[in-house]
Amino acid sequence: MTSHSGGQTEQAILAGGCFWCTEAVLKDVRGVLGVESGYIGGHTPNPDYRSVCSGTTGHAEAVRVTFDPAQVSFRDLLTLFFATHDPTSLNRQGADVGTQYRSAVFPLTPEQERTTREVMAHLTAQGIFDRPIVTTIEPATVFYVAEDYHQDYYANNPRQPYCMAVIAPKVSKLRKEYGDRLRA
Repeated sequence: MTSHSGGQTEQAILAGGCFWCTEAVLKDVRGVLGVESGYIGGHTPNPDYRSVCSGTTGHAEAVRVTFDPAQVSFRDLLTLFFATHDPTSLNRQGADVGTQYRSAVFPLTPEQERTTREVMAHLTAQGIFDRPIVTTIEPATVFYVAEDYHQDYYANNPRQPYCMAVIAPKVSKLRKEYGDRLRA
């Protein structure tokens, strides 16, 4: 992909329900160079937040992660992704309900698709979750970057009730269970 300080970077597109949550969880991971919230997987060109929230565009709230594979692998990102949202709830994360909140991976390469299938099979074989994983693997279509106020939402609104009730516990879990993978 693109060069960063002499090395290669890659991208991943992940939908774990609310994009604010997924962005907040992944942005401080060592090797993650950037996380953008946006919309993917729908049929309406140039969607906006209101139309995506209506559930009529087919899009999922997702994040596009740019990362340095020499510091963090796609497999590692998937491990954190699956550990910090509920991949067993169809079209829902907590109180957020609708296809826009689905758990999905949008592989950008055949290798990412293969790795996603391997990780999901491993989690299933290990019995990590008490219900089947319903995360979909969908073709990567156009990724539309969400409106500016959605970017760095948790960092900019930490006292907002949704952030305190929903996002903060996910970030806390990441810090507790995967603190060794975060930037100092």
